[in-house]
Amino acid sequence: MRFIGSVIEKLQRHPKRIVFPEGNEPRVLQAARQFYSLRLGVPILLGDRPKIKEAAEKLNVSLEGIRIINPEESEDLDNFVRRFELVRRFKGIKEREARDAMLKTNYFGAMMVAMHQADGLVSGTSEFSGSVLRPLFQIIKVAPQATTASSCMIMEVEDTRFGEGGVMFMADCGVIPDPTVEQLADIAVSTAQLAHQMLGTRPKVGLLSYSTKGSATHPSIGKVQAATALAQQKARTKMLDADFDGELQVDAALVPEIASRKLPESKVAGHANVLVFPDLNSGNIASKLIQHVARANAYGQILMGLDRPAADVSRGSSAHDILGVAAIVGLQSIEYAKLYPEAGTKLPGE
Repeated sequence: MRFIGSVIEKLQRHPKRIVFPEGNEPRVLQAARQFYSLRLGVPILLGDRPKIKEAAEKLNVSLEGIRIINPEESEDLDNFVRRFELVRRFKGIKEREARDAMLKTNYFGAMMVAMHQADGLVSGTSEFSGSVLRPLFQIIKVAPQATTASSCMIMEVEDTRFGEGGVMFMADCGVIPDPTVEQLADIAVSTAQLAHQMLGTRPKVGLLSYSTKGSATHPSIGKVQAATALAQQKARTKMLDADFDGELQVDAALVPEIASRKLPESKVAGHANVLVFPDLNSGNIASKLIQHVARANAYGQILMGLDRPAADVSRGSSAHDILGVAAIVGLQSIEYAKLYPEAGTKLPGE
């Protein structure tokens, strides 16, 4: 709770509006209640109002301070439909198809964020990732000065020797199955930016592999080496103060004693607080292992590179996890333009 406590404290000074498309999901209702009770802003639940009220009554959860919107009854529906037609006109979408899409809460929620009617979106507790990501990529899309959309898990372990006082940023764990050199470099830089915004400290980014500095040879290792060099270049262009090193085995990245033997001159080895995985298999597996075996607090997937803040949470998330992710998304939105210049400056269809 050390990390998320600091996030909550910062967000209390700048409350935000977070939309939850799964309005009658019990864990979402509990998280929304806590979000409002902690004075983090206004939670917005989407769905059928009677069903949401019924679910809240069963949980004995008060709906005071929580907005409820049923897309079918919203006065914004017609405008949202027109906007979605404009966004998808190159696909030849018809008005009826656009309306059917906007009646789905993930699409309606994505449009709310795109239209600045909410500051961020959190979904995924009862949906496959594709059902969450597809509306975001179709409506919100990639930020103007970003080229890659990816995701990050923020892990907090009890042992404060790892990462930044026990906090580690791990990417990509949820979006790109097999990133190119360019994408891997973008993931490294975006995660470093997020870590700097959340922690206020210098990111130390380890690009991971099964090899440390040429201890093995394989095309996949060459990709990590090339991505490391490119990430350093991109960070300089963005004037981001961060250290990058790779390719590193995970023990060399995290354990000072091992790093001192393998890479005594490295600024990252042994002190990494950002871990970048070579592919989605390794990232997803590692993040879930740490979450369940080490009983870490896990917050994610925080989406990176989008035009507006959003997160795709796991179907296994608890109410506490969802609250933490919502707080992170809210904190992101405060200075989102610093992460992605010109983000949110255009409305859908413009």
